[in-house]
Amino acid sequence: MSSMRNRVQLIGRLGTKPEIKEFEGGKIKASFRMATNDFYRNQKGESVEETTWHNVVAWDKSAETIQKYTDKGSEIAIDGKISNRSWEDKDGTKKYISEVVVDSILLLGERVAKMAE
Repeated sequence: MSSMRNRVQLIGRLGTKPEIKEFEGGKIKASFRMATNDFYRNQKGESVEETTWHNVVAWDKSAETIQKYTDKGSEIAIDGKISNRSWEDKDGTKKYISEVVVDSILLLGERVAKMAE
């Protein structure tokens, strides 16, 4: 049961081209926003699409895959965990962010087949 704690699985599309940072020692980080969509019917019976945006961070091999095979609009599936962190900006204001930290990634959609050729 403990393996189910703090687990996130999402299927969606990248909202922007991933931001890639390389660090000393060869560590690589990919940051991007990912949109997921939910569909339901409202009280009037109308079909409604609701989009939720997620901040996502991937490291090392997952980041390399994202860098090599994705772009804005790419459809992916990710498995990871929620991470909350804070920092102070240049004005000394404390900022907070919640992110999904990727453990594994699956490339989806027709773009993958074209990129792999």
